[in-house]
Amino acid sequence: MKINLLKITGLSAAIMLLNGPAFSMNSEWEGANGFLNTNKLWQQVQTQKIITGTVLDEKNQPVPGVGIKNQNSGKSAITDADGKFSIEANPADVIRITYIGYQTQNITISNQSSLSIKLQESSDTKLNDVVVVGYGTRSQRELTSAITKVDTSQFRQSGARNALDLLQGKVAGLQISRNSSNPNSGVAIQLRGVTSISGTSTPLIVIDGIPGGNLDLLQQDDIESFSVLKDGSAAAIYGTRANAGVILVTTKKGRKGPSQFNYNGYVKHETLYERPDFMNATQFREKLASGQYTAKDYGGDFNYFDDIINKDNLTNYHNLSVAGGGENSTYRGSFTYNKFDGFAKENSREQYQFRMSLVQKGFKDRVTAAFNVASNINKANLLGGSGWENVLTKNPTESYYNPDGSYLFTRNITNEVARLAQETNKRSQQTYSVDGKIDIDIFKGLKASTFVAYQRNQYVDNQYRSLGSQNSVENGDAPNGGYAYKGTRLEENFNFEPTIEYSKSINEKHRLTGMIGYSYRYEVNEEFSANNRGYTNDIFEENNLGSVPITVNRVGLASNKNDNTLIALFGRVHYTFDGKVNFEAVLRREGSSRFGANNKWASFPAISGSWEITREKFMESAKWLNFLKIRAGYGETGNSGFANYASLVTLGTGNLYPFPNGEWLQTYGPSRNPNPNLRWERKREYNLGLDFSMFNNKLSGSIDVFKRNIIDLLDTYTSPQPPFVQSTIYTNVGTISAKGLELTLNYEAIKRKDFSWNIDFAGSTIDNKLDTYSNDEYKRDMKEFGSIGGAGALGNAYRTYEGRNIGEFWGKRFAGFTPDGKWLFTNRAGQAVPNAQINTSPFRDQTDLQLLGNAIPKYYLSLGNSFTYKQFDLRIFLRSKLDFDILNTVALSYGNKYGTQGNLLNSAFTKYSEVNDTYMYSDYYLEKGSFLKLDEVTLGYTFKFKDKAFRSLRVYAVGQNLALLTGYSGNDPDLVQDTGLGQEINGRSLGIDTRSPYPTTRQFVFGVNFGF
Repeated sequence: MKINLLKITGLSAAIMLLNGPAFSMNSEWEGANGFLNTNKLWQQVQTQKIITGTVLDEKNQPVPGVGIKNQNSGKSAITDADGKFSIEANPADVIRITYIGYQTQNITISNQSSLSIKLQESSDTKLNDVVVVGYGTRSQRELTSAITKVDTSQFRQSGARNALDLLQGKVAGLQISRNSSNPNSGVAIQLRGVTSISGTSTPLIVIDGIPGGNLDLLQQDDIESFSVLKDGSAAAIYGTRANAGVILVTTKKGRKGPSQFNYNGYVKHETLYERPDFMNATQFREKLASGQYTAKDYGGDFNYFDDIINKDNLTNYHNLSVAGGGENSTYRGSFTYNKFDGFAKENSREQYQFRMSLVQKGFKDRVTAAFNVASNINKANLLGGSGWENVLTKNPTESYYNPDGSYLFTRNITNEVARLAQETNKRSQQTYSVDGKIDIDIFKGLKASTFVAYQRNQYVDNQYRSLGSQNSVENGDAPNGGYAYKGTRLEENFNFEPTIEYSKSINEKHRLTGMIGYSYRYEVNEEFSANNRGYTNDIFEENNLGSVPITVNRVGLASNKNDNTLIALFGRVHYTFDGKVNFEAVLRREGSSRFGANNKWASFPAISGSWEITREKFMESAKWLNFLKIRAGYGETGNSGFANYASLVTLGTGNLYPFPNGEWLQTYGPSRNPNPNLRWERKREYNLGLDFSMFNNKLSGSIDVFKRNIIDLLDTYTSPQPPFVQSTIYTNVGTISAKGLELTLNYEAIKRKDFSWNIDFAGSTIDNKLDTYSNDEYKRDMKEFGSIGGAGALGNAYRTYEGRNIGEFWGKRFAGFTPDGKWLFTNRAGQAVPNAQINTSPFRDQTDLQLLGNAIPKYYLSLGNSFTYKQFDLRIFLRSKLDFDILNTVALSYGNKYGTQGNLLNSAFTKYSEVNDTYMYSDYYLEKGSFLKLDEVTLGYTFKFKDKAFRSLRVYAVGQNLALLTGYSGNDPDLVQDTGLGQEINGRSLGIDTRSPYPTTRQFVFGVNFGF
């Protein structure tokens, strides 16, 4: 028989104690009473007293919510709104004071009855940062999801055109691809791989609470921080717009204290880094003389590449801000002017921006009102920035001018020098944003908020091509007549979001926060454009479109208007136990006018949790480990980023027909099939993360692994006729999956009084697949992407088959050349055959086309080294993309001397000299794109002033794109598109090196930051 000795021992002890003289239930109780009165421990309990105190921060402001614990008795307290507390304690007891972001303090009680405690900021600031999450904030320790915060100290400093440029290489798993230094180009953004085939694939941008915020309203010196919500549990609170992740932007606000002025400014100059290696006139003639090439020698020596470069480019930026506030109000205002000069002529952007924020408290600090106003007025010259292919491939012995000095036009190539002189293409844009939020503290723990925002973006495009321009001279409808175009677009959105939040602490160990809210968003867009041709003078340009007769084949008119509405109910519950265990649950119920009649509403749940293991007693012996937290989460998000009215039947214009009355009237008919079952794409994502800090907080970081499935993909499929009127329908079919690993590290290598060295690393890898692309109703085995273009019918570079990785190049496998230089390719049987015998069937069991490579980098890496020596600071930032392929279309078209008389790459006579056949797409032109780039080097010096009127002065210099290590022979591989499935984004396709690349440049920035 098994006996529980512990139970027996405990029971026996209790019996013996109760039967002893001290606890016997008789007159001997008096003896027990005497025992207690003479016992020292009992005397301490009897003499316990109340200790009161106040906790202040480094600015001598009271701090509410500070944890106070008597280490001897275990009793706890929390400071109130005025930073005050009271707790029972005896002399010699130890009182522990803990607060996130500050050092823990232990105070031994003596004879005092009150304490004044001043908190000292913790050296472990990263773990205690306050992070903005959807509709609220969390401390870094309380986070249960994969969220990365990037603040001003981590921003890139090379003169950002787009606010997201500041993040490039800073967040593991976030790919930001810029295809050139063109000041009017955007960036392609992708978070944790491809999430859609035809819907929105970029993260939702939320600026100060405004979903879909316009990035043109942001300047680098107005941004406080970014919070990147990477996984489903973090992003689910934003529902059908969060499939691709969410980026929250927090702008700078005023703070209590005297007014502070800050000026930040810089100038930037760009120089040519490299250009494609085409022949100059001397090399061209040498090839003609040796018989290696047949073309005409016009006798000249020209380099028109240099003639469309703006060698005197100088970008300048100026930002002046003022901020301050008193007891009840704070404010911040800023004005920014910047003029971006492109490296190309007629390629610039000039903008003026104003931003103002005001926070006002009232009703004994129970009501807080916050207001933000922002505007951006800019003018862009869109004419330049293209045409590089034309100037590079033009015969270098042929002039762009006639003998009389006039421009020479030939129909086979555009005269780029003339185009820049004789055409205009400009945009005037105004963007505005106004928002306001009111917070009301109804009673302790209960707060109600109402947020309202309005955003407006409008631009007008103006184009004119003069009578003497090549476009006008060579036009067949109105030869030698000018061309004019004017177009406008207006985008407006309105947001209304009330929320209620309740927070409650129970027994000092349990804290519960709940939030519910409602969201309403209305968007409306409208466009109008008109163009006309045949102008007889250049006086009016595009400002008098009706000054020539309206002729059907010379005039164009277009306009449209569309809108959508989105409403949602959402809620979140966050529970914290003893500051070490956190649980969070989210639910959003959302409806959109874009969805079909049978699927107007969607629900998006999420759940996540975290456990700070180092707060457990069993970890006390692990002195080398300062912080260890494990996170786990699951969340569902959606994608409603498709066209308005996509689920409805729409009408389009048909031909003109004669009616019985003799009139020719316009006809209309269905242009789109209705789909009442159209719904959102849905992502289901699991995330497991680990946050750590060790070796006295010298090494810290995080590791995240994730797995996601995107179902109900949106795409266009062939529809049967009948019952459908049109041959295609937009519907939900297919799934995409992804799994990946992300690693972030920070190491304080050296930290001394006059010298420090800090190392930051971010790396990620991902595996992305198109799992299915068919269902019972709609069948498709694969989809082609990536039009190669150029001479010949080269088709598409990608075939994305069901069950295979995204980004795969499919094409002909090169097998060599015949003795006379004709192509040979490998068929599915492994035989080398001529091109005519290659089967290009789309079916996998029949085609001879093969998997050639993959355009998506397997690894993204970045490494930052930051040094300080006294008042000097130095930052060296490197980026790398590894294990991916690039299709070199410049070599494909201009490394082939067959059938052309224009200029060619020098490699056409060396590396590609065997080619004596027409243009072909195969792995012959596929190259490894891996690279390591010295991306940015910053050197600064901070002056110190004895005069308190001058707070700070820092001067700095930045060099960007300073060195590149790669085996790729084409253009800069960093500027080749690395996001998407192969569809065109910002004029580029995944993994295809363009034939007309904007030149790769080095950029040099000289700036000053001045505070007074």
